[in-house]
Amino acid sequence: MNTIRDNLSSDTTFVEITSGSFGEGLEMQGSDFDLMKIIKSIEICEDPNMPFFSDKTYFIIDRDDTQPGFTQLRLLYSNDEAIFDLCIERQREFYFSSSALKPQFSSNILPIVHGPCLSDKQGLFDLALCCHSKSWITPATQWITRSNNSWPDEVVKQYIVEHGTLFVPIGVKGSTNEEVEWRLSFSVGEKFLIYTFTHTQILCYALLKILLKDVIQMNLECDELLCSYFMKTILFWISEEFPPSVWRPENLICNFMRCFRRLIYCVENSVCPHYFIPDNNLFENKIKGHEKQILLNRLYVLNSCNWQCVLFSHQMSPFRREVLLSPIEPTFLHIYEIEKFLFSMINVSGCTTLNLTMKQRIRIALSFENSKIKHIYWYYISKFCRQSVQYLPFKDPFISCNKSNYKHYKICIRTLLENLRHDAVSGWLLLASFFYKSKLYSSAVHVLKYSLSKCTLDKMLPLQNLSIENYKLLNLKLFRKMTIVQLWKFLLLDCVIFYPHSTLIPHELQIEVMSDIRRIPPVVYAHFLLVLCHHRLNNEQQCRHSLQDLNLTIEENYLIPQPMGKFFSYEILGIAFQITGDIESAKSAFIQSIALEPNTVKNNSLWRLSSMSSRFL
Repeated sequence: MNTIRDNLSSDTTFVEITSGSFGEGLEMQGSDFDLMKIIKSIEICEDPNMPFFSDKTYFIIDRDDTQPGFTQLRLLYSNDEAIFDLCIERQREFYFSSSALKPQFSSNILPIVHGPCLSDKQGLFDLALCCHSKSWITPATQWITRSNNSWPDEVVKQYIVEHGTLFVPIGVKGSTNEEVEWRLSFSVGEKFLIYTFTHTQILCYALLKILLKDVIQMNLECDELLCSYFMKTILFWISEEFPPSVWRPENLICNFMRCFRRLIYCVENSVCPHYFIPDNNLFENKIKGHEKQILLNRLYVLNSCNWQCVLFSHQMSPFRREVLLSPIEPTFLHIYEIEKFLFSMINVSGCTTLNLTMKQRIRIALSFENSKIKHIYWYYISKFCRQSVQYLPFKDPFISCNKSNYKHYKICIRTLLENLRHDAVSGWLLLASFFYKSKLYSSAVHVLKYSLSKCTLDKMLPLQNLSIENYKLLNLKLFRKMTIVQLWKFLLLDCVIFYPHSTLIPHELQIEVMSDIRRIPPVVYAHFLLVLCHHRLNNEQQCRHSLQDLNLTIEENYLIPQPMGKFFSYEILGIAFQITGDIESAKSAFIQSIALEPNTVKNNSLWRLSSMSSRFL
């Protein structure tokens, strides 16, 4: 899924690569979202005689006076005058400044420079700008021919080599050339290596990360000494040194302790060779003196606990301990994987913007024969469409029989239909919004009734625990055969999301979406829109029934995610009462909303309440 999203998100300026734990397919508690952007207009080379293209900038690798794993980038050719602003001149040569590049791409969203990355204030998202060499770097050539126990195999090695090498903007701390040094990065190759892991290797990797984050780093004096990259490096070396037959489920504990004791050995000797460039000691000038002794004491104590040291992690609840000690029933394992995947905390589609046309996206999706991959592509296309459909311009298709307007209307409908594939109802509700804004109230009512028929208790809400009904449903043979994205389409009730200045938001709610994204529980929005439609159609009885349904839905907490969904639902209820002329009930609903969320930045109920009071003075 990461690869497909990266494919769709890349454009003529950048290639996007999801990296870090999430990019490797290992979503850990507390992990941030790491994204690499390769600048396509810049190429790195080692051969100065290679042919140049006039629309690209070329830098040559200069490893003089740099530590292994780092290099300087000297300008060879550029037709772009702006590139000289990012270079430092030394002895009549121009060197690409790693320190000057990052501020050029900082923003209000990513204001913090953190190592080679730009980060948000919450520490949830890291963006690394990088350059690319199409050829494999010379210092890593020995990795290609290095003897191993059949891991990785030659096919995987060749595939990694063909993807070349990346360069990220960070130098050796304290070096005289730090501001013009770049670190060699093998993130793409490391992802491919992890993709070859057996399930046991993945579990071992996860346990090492849990041990680091939840146990070792709980000691504040050890917090900054080790990182998960060291754990991954150690696992790579051990995977290469031992035959693949070692990585069986029954050997998990043995292999985990083997990796942990290798970590202790590395710390004792202050040596952790980089997997691709062994001359690069990752521990050099990092773990020494008093800090080293404190870390070793911590590791020795944990080692004395043997494999049970991981149970000090808060993630290893009593349930998780049972999982380690006894086999999991295959049926339960299937359901657990669904639960973990469906309710991922990370909205992977929210970090990028598509620059491809709809035709290009569809062409990419249809080019694959594998139906599972097609489903994933359609899922992401639908997810990306959710934002683009918010800004559809409205033209009445039936005015003066204007063919152009009618054609435009059909295009809008087609775009909205592309938005139906990422969950069970939110796409249909946006279609109903479109009909409402187009004054096609009867059509909107039909779509809303169909949407409400999907809102049943057997469905799943994002980030909420599965119910007994959910478990029974997932055990059905029909659903066990479905892919994850198919399950999402049939079983997930996602909120209706409106973006600022959306053209699909009813004008009755426009104040709520002036400057912030709003998420409305689907059942609440469906009943609210029914109230509006019947009010416009002068169907007083149906309007009253829909208002009662809306009120009951909120009072009974029917399919409303907590806590945000509740206060905003009461605000919407107040607006519905206000529209239908029931002022006292509207005031009561606004007061209940304020009691749940008094923050006026998030909640407009106080403003609406005061507006009503001043109007009737």
